[in-house]
Amino acid sequence: MKIPRSLAVAAAVAVVTPVALFSAAPAFAGEAAVGQTQDQPTYAELVKAAEDAGKAYDLAVAAKAEGREELETTLGELDSDTHPLKAAALDTAKAAKAAADARTAAEKAVTEAKAKLEAAQNDIERAEAQQALDSAEGDLAKAVTAQQAAAAAAEKAQTALDDARVAAVRKYSLLEQALDKALADKQAADKALAAAKECVREAGLTSLAVGLPSKLVAGTTVDFTLRVTNGTTRTLTVDPLVSIHVAGEGAGTKSVLGVEWSDGSRWRPLSGEGSEHIAHVDAMKPGEHSDVKLRMKADSPATAKDALALFAGDASDAYRPCVLGPMKRYDFQVLPAGSTTDPGDDAEPAQPGDQDDSRPGPDTPGQGTGARPQGGAAQQATGAAGTTQAAAAVGTGGATLAATGSSSATLPMAGAGASAVVLGAAAVAAVRRRSSDSGSARAL
Repeated sequence: MKIPRSLAVAAAVAVVTPVALFSAAPAFAGEAAVGQTQDQPTYAELVKAAEDAGKAYDLAVAAKAEGREELETTLGELDSDTHPLKAAALDTAKAAKAAADARTAAEKAVTEAKAKLEAAQNDIERAEAQQALDSAEGDLAKAVTAQQAAAAAAEKAQTALDDARVAAVRKYSLLEQALDKALADKQAADKALAAAKECVREAGLTSLAVGLPSKLVAGTTVDFTLRVTNGTTRTLTVDPLVSIHVAGEGAGTKSVLGVEWSDGSRWRPLSGEGSEHIAHVDAMKPGEHSDVKLRMKADSPATAKDALALFAGDASDAYRPCVLGPMKRYDFQVLPAGSTTDPGDDAEPAQPGDQDDSRPGPDTPGQGTGARPQGGAAQQATGAAGTTQAAAAVGTGGATLAATGSSSATLPMAGAGASAVVLGAAAVAAVRRRSSDSGSARAL
């Protein structure tokens, strides 16, 4: 369907995309203070701005294309001898030429009359020559006046024709300018939206496992709790992330561990991949926490196995669809059936700097609760469309788990446990990639 020219032109010339929103975009990807978030446009507003900018750009493109056709048509008509302006210019130009020729003839007649006057031999001849000269000069004066008027009329007619041509070109140039502006607005809106989609770090969004044992005997079941706390200054929509893996178990193989979580009414099994977002919380206010009950049972392994548990709070809010809290890593062992353990011997979270990715732990010295940009100079962690280098880092021998540094705590995982770290990191990356789009949808 052809877009009405008036609508397309109006939309193109007066693009109404709220470009003021775009100047706030860097705060989504930079180290903006949390307190400044409220000054930024919401994610829904950025989506709306990008949609409006896209529509305005499409209209501007259509307006320019239609305007080009109109320009070519108008110029073609103005070049036609039948067009009133062109016909007037031709007629007045012809009249001006005729008037100029008449003036030339009158000037010649004056010259000839003067020559006869000079050649007169007597008074009668001089009187007749003078009379002829006076008449010729009168005719010349009239011819001059007529020629000047004709020239002015021709100039006026030609100016009108030229003005019509210029007006048509100027009208088209306005459409070109409108398209340039619409494109700039669209690019700014898309850039702002893309920046808003990038994952940010919230050290205040913490996760802690309570009651997770450092040793799990095969054939037994243990109950523990995952507590996610919103220590930020904003209300967040939170999806706690749980990832539990055993060394030596490849993707797609049945794990010796069976993990379930309670939604308050029934127990739900963790996915076969061992990495999943659980217990969705629509609105967790600042300072609030949410406890999720979990239970874990191990089948009977013949030998002890190293295992790994990763916990984090993935969230979104009105301003960012992808908010990631620091991840806590717990190392534990699965023991053969009949083994004995010490009561209350709970697994301890890895020390700051020994997390599975580059995000700081809540107790990392020098780190506040403000939003942090995704990744760093040496490493990019999982993001809205990102990948993780955590698996690659431990895949080199387990000596480095993150760009934030390593410590002796990583060394016990360098053997059989390293495979659990690799598998866990890869699984977490996959889960977060899948959840980034849903996080964007929730932020609308």
